[in-house]
Formats: sequence, structure tokens, C-alpha cells
Amino acid sequence: MRKFTGLILLVIALIPTRTGVSAPETMDAPPEPASGAVVCLPGVYDLPPDNCVPLGPSQELTRRAGQGIPYPILPLPAYAPDPALVDIPYRYLKLVPEDKVLYFFDSLSGAMDNSISGVSAGPGFVYVSYVERVEVDGSAYYHLRSGDWVRPDFTARVAMHMPFQGLLFSSTPATSFGWVLGEVPSYTQPGYGAPTTGSTYHRYDVVQIYTIQQEDDNTWLMIGQDEWLDYRHVARVDPRSTPPEGVTSSRWIEVNLDEQTLAVYQDDHLVFATVIASGTGAWATRVGLFQIYEKKETETMSGATEADRSDYYYLQDVPWTMYFDEKRALHAAYWHDGFGYPRSHGCINMALGDAHWLYDWANLGDLIYIYDTSAE
Repeated sequence: MRKFTGLILLVIALIPTRTGVSAPETMDAPPEPASGAVVCLPGVYDLPPDNCVPLGPSQELTRRAGQGIPYPILPLPAYAPDPALVDIPYRYLKLVPEDKVLYFFDSLSGAMDNSISGVSAGPGFVYVSYVERVEVDGSAYYHLRSGDWVRPDFTARVAMHMPFQGLLFSSTPATSFGWVLGEVPSYTQPGYGAPTTGSTYHRYDVVQIYTIQQEDDNTWLMIGQDEWLDYRHVARVDPRSTPPEGVTSSRWIEVNLDEQTLAVYQDDHLVFATVIASGTGAWATRVGLFQIYEKKETETMSGATEADRSDYYYLQDVPWTMYFDEKRALHAAYWHDGFGYPRSHGCINMALGDAHWLYDWANLGDLIYIYDTSAE
């Protein structure tokens, strides 16, 4: 009996004990007891919970939340404007080549006889608007909306750029967003030394922006989990929740010259946004707070600032023009599709449908807040 009892005590003594031993701690999870613990359900935690271990999906979701990526990822509360907004009743001719003079004639017979009347445009950047094309002996003569006629010698019909439209919003987005400005790959980390993701974005693709980070003296935008784009390839909008300084109305238009974007707010909510082209070089669009003081459904614009008139331009029937700063205006641009980059003589160029939408929305006296966040 004593031998049996001693054997039992010996076996008990040899059994290893876990007293004082616990699972290794991590920064993201509380210590796990010896008997194990319940893994947290998928969720986002500001602080590690004490009733479960935030591992697996919950740990990953918390990591993403720290990067600004919400769960679940929601699409932008946005939708496309009416495509009919791009339709306009105008047809255009371009002066070709630009180093020639385009002469206007007061009649078809005058144009056929080439009897110079003295009225002309150019040399320079010249576009005219016509209502009728008449062929005589195999040559096409154009009757302009202004009533003049032009010969076919130096004119070419214009194929207008109409594919792009901005976005309408049902509510203000929770994240920044933007339009990609070219065909560019995304990277797995910020920096051109990182591997690419295999995805390529194209001009006017819309992306959401969750985080902005500096790397290699450049700014990078996180557009998805482990997916980054160089900020120079994106025209970004950072939605506001309150009016900017100086705006006392709940209704205003905002232009970011650095990002080349325009945003429209009504009742303090974002209702429309798009990409624009502002003034460049010596004709840079001025920053400040302005008001729309005149609206014109069409306008003929012309001018030159250089002494040799090398920057001369003449543009008939510029649609949906809204003046806000002397001769500077918001208006449609039918002669280019270079939105996202400065290129005008100080005006805010917009795509046809976007300018049409804004013209219908805007009232005389509406505020336009123009600012530039760049070092320039």
C-alpha cells in the first residue's frame, strides 16, 4: 500500500505545470490565457478589447481602419449627369494653318469671288461657328452664325470633344476622391521603387482616396488596400463639411487651382464636382472670392496680350459663359480635352456637359471661391 501511494506521488511530481506561463503578448491583442480565448468577431477596434482576442479578420480590419480604409468599403454617393447636357446646336470650323488670316465675306457671291472685305481674324487660334455648308463647283463655303461667309481655303470642321462629364452627388462623400489624368499603373507601396499591383488606370477613371503620404520627395495617394498612385496623376477633390473662410452662404462654387478641380455646394452639401482647366503662365487665374455677375448662353471671345499678338485667339459661340472676374469666366471649351491641366487665358474651362449643368444651376451673385494649395 505504501509503495502504491509513493508511486502516485512520484507521477504527480513529474507532471509539468503551466503556472506562470501565458501566450506571448502583441501590441494588437491582450494576453491569451492558457486555456485559449475567443477570437473577436470581424470588427474595428480603437482599443484592444478585453473579452476576446482581436486576431484574424478583426486584426486586419483594424489595420485597414488605421489607414483610413473603412469597413465595409462604400462606393461614392455619386451618379452621372444627364448625357443630353453635352448636346449643343453649334458646329465649328478651325482656321488651318494658324499662321494664316481668315477673311470674312458678307455674301456667298463675295466669298466665291474672293473679294476681300477687310474683315478678318488671325493669324492665331481661330474658331468660328457655322449654320450652313454650301458646295459650289466642288468647294465648300460656310455661312456663319454671325451672318458672314468664309471660304474653304484655310478651314477644317471640328470634331468636338464630348466624352467626359463630372459627377452629381446625393450626399457629401466621407472620403476624398479624384479623376485619373492618364494611363498609369498603381503601386503596392508609395514610391516608384515598389512593385506595381498589375492594375492600370485610365484617363478620367474615378478613384477614392483614403490616405496621403510623402515618399521620396513626392506625394502618394492610397486608393485601395496596398494600392497607391502618384498624386500628380490624379485631380483630387477634398469635400468640405463647412463653407470656406469668407463664404457666408450655404451655396457656393469652389475651384482648386492646384488640383484643377471644381466643386459645387448647396445647403452645405457637395452636389457636383468635375475637372477643369484654368489659366496658365502669365494668364494664371486669380485666387480670391468672386461673384457671378453676368451669364451668357453663348459668347464670342477674342484678344491678345503679347505685343506681337502671338497669343491671339478668336472663339465664336463659346457656350454657357459665366463671368466672375472682369473678363474671366467659367465656360465650356469645345476646342480641347485637356482638362486637369492649366491651359487657358485666365478663364475656367469646362467640358461641354459640365458647363451646361453649372449654367443651369448657377444664379447671378453666386459666390466662387478660388484657391491654390501649391507652393506656386
